[in-house]
Amino acid sequence: MRRFCLFFVCLAFLSSSALAQTKAKAPKPSPGQDKDKAQIEALYQQYIKAFNARDVNTIMSLYSPKDLFVFDVVPPREYPSWDAYKKDFEELFAAFPGPVQNNMSELSISAAGSLAYAHNIQTVQFTGKDGSKADLVVRVSDVLRKTNGKWLIVHEHVSVPVDLATGKADLQSKP
Repeated sequence: MRRFCLFFVCLAFLSSSALAQTKAKAPKPSPGQDKDKAQIEALYQQYIKAFNARDVNTIMSLYSPKDLFVFDVVPPREYPSWDAYKKDFEELFAAFPGPVQNNMSELSISAAGSLAYAHNIQTVQFTGKDGSKADLVVRVSDVLRKTNGKWLIVHEHVSVPVDLATGKADLQSKP
């Protein structure tokens, strides 16, 4: 276990060093990149609005219908298509039929050409059939592709941290 922890400490150090070097060398964004980032930010604002309205069709309009692949926090492990992920959203809202409140923070977007990646933290409160509240904090990483002038999510990974000592998910993750 000690070697395992030491491995992750070393990995974190190397990752932070590499990130610092990358930021120091990163070129300034071009005007086109600023426009792309603004369009992607608007996509995420639309997502949050649609999620809070429980509007599955609008949510799914932000994902590529041709080549979507998602790792979600709930089983099954993966959703290999747009149809499968749409069903996941429908089942989520059916399981929690009351009001939902999703807030996004720490949105980071990087775009170059027709590809972009983004990550954010989402804090969601669901309301169950009996009126009970369920709170969840998830990490979301996306890959987006611009096709015919429109940005769409082609890959999504939703996760929660896990306490390695207990093997339990941290559903209330705080930095």
